[in-house]
Amino acid sequence: MKSGRVAPYFINTGMFNDGDKVSRLGDYYAAAVKENFKDSFDAVYGPAYKGIPLCVVTAIGLSRLGIVKGYVFNRKEAKGYGEKDALIGMKIDENSSLIMVDDVITSGAAIRESLETLKNNKDPNVKGIVISVDRQEKGTGEKNALKQVAEELGIPIFPIVKISDIIDTLYNKEVDGKVHIDDEMKKKIDDYRKEYGAE
Repeated sequence: MKSGRVAPYFINTGMFNDGDKVSRLGDYYAAAVKENFKDSFDAVYGPAYKGIPLCVVTAIGLSRLGIVKGYVFNRKEAKGYGEKDALIGMKIDENSSLIMVDDVITSGAAIRESLETLKNNKDPNVKGIVISVDRQEKGTGEKNALKQVAEELGIPIFPIVKISDIIDTLYNKEVDGKVHIDDEMKKKIDDYRKEYGAE
C-alpha cells in the first residue's frame, strides 16, 4: 500500500470498467451524496485521475435523482495550448460549494493535494467528501484514518460502504464462479485487521 503496509486485499475502483458497472457506481455515489448533503452544493469535484470518471458519473446519478449539479475535475499537468485552466467542467469561484468524490482515503495526502489545488483555483468551499470504501484502518495513530483526516481537515467524510460490509457480503460466497474470501483469505484479512484495524 502507499502507506507501506502489506495488505491482503486492495480496493480498486478501476475495476468498474464498463458502462453498466460505472453507471451503477455513480448511482451509489449519488445516493451517498444526497443522503449526507441533500442538494445544498453546486458541483461534484473529482481529483485526477480516478476522480474524473467518479465526478462525472456521480453528477449523472444525481440528475437521475432530480438533483442537477455541475462537475469539476483538475488537470494533473499544465496544458501548453488552447484553454489552459487548471480545472475543467463547471466554472467555480470562491462562492461555489463542492462535494469531493474519491475512491479510498489512506493517509489523506491525495485529499490535501486536491484541497491545495482548489485553494489555488478560486478557493471554493469543500462541504464534504464521499469515498467508495472506509478501509477501517488506523491512520498515523490509533484512530480510524477516515475520522482522523476528517477532523484534521474539518471536512466531513462519508463512505458508501465499509470494508467489514464487503467482507460480510463476500465471505464464503461465490461471485462469477469464484469464492474471493474463503477461510484462508478471511484469516489473512482478520490478522491484518487485528494489527491495523480501527472502527
